[in-house]
Amino acid sequence: MKHTEDVVRGTVREVDGAATIRMESRYPTDPADLWSAVTDPQRLARWVAEVEGDLHEGGRLTARFTSGWEGAGRVLECSAPHLLRVEMDGGEGDRTEITATLTPDGDHTVLVIEESGIALREGLAHGAGWQAHVHDLGAHLEGRAAGDWSAQWAELFPGYQERGFEATP
Repeated sequence: MKHTEDVVRGTVREVDGAATIRMESRYPTDPADLWSAVTDPQRLARWVAEVEGDLHEGGRLTARFTSGWEGAGRVLECSAPHLLRVEMDGGEGDRTEITATLTPDGDHTVLVIEESGIALREGLAHGAGWQAHVHDLGAHLEGRAAGDWSAQWAELFPGYQERGFEATP
């Protein structure tokens, strides 16, 4: 087994009684291309979810993630090519907010994905899941197929369990 610090790339912390996941990755592409990868339904389907609906501010959507999670959503904020904020509702009080922030960095773009409002009991599992998703985004941007999400999650989850929740600043 790899050391936790070699496996865990994101952070999971408790904020107001819920879990917040934060993933930060740097990709060798420009903001416009990365923005397309996080907002174009055809490209989203290659790395994270099948999305139907309107990905513009105020728009409604449905998503079926590669993890198996399904739900409806609403775009709260959309400022191309820098910020996308979406509220997702999986029913039964399962409501979270996902924010994607893109920042140019030379000939690369930094993507920060945060999901907040996750039930604490599910926080570490979500951390491993988002890490698998951003790995698949990297593969997509390099022209490769996404990996087996379940296998990636199974490899990553023990590291998240070992590391646990980060201290909240």
